[in-house]
Amino acid sequence: MSKEKRRHIRTPFACRIKIVHDSIGELLVKTRDISDGGVFVVLEPEQIPPIGSVVAGQVQGLMDDAPILQMEVVRVEPVGVGLRFLHND
Repeated sequence: MSKEKRRHIRTPFACRIKIVHDSIGELLVKTRDISDGGVFVVLEPEQIPPIGSVVAGQVQGLMDDAPILQMEVVRVEPVGVGLRFLHND
């Protein structure tokens, strides 16, 4: 029996995004997959902010004025973090 908690289907997707957080500064990182609820980004272990941290992210190279999104670190793996999109409703 699967213990899968995700509500959204993940799709492999590689692009570059800029993420910004006080603990890591500004980094240009690569995505591994994306869903309607969030994105997984590849980071070095020393670059990983703690779970619960909110980072700002912006896709690079796909459009001139891509929106800056707020995302929360919800999962940490040795190769990166799962970020949940925060919606400002």
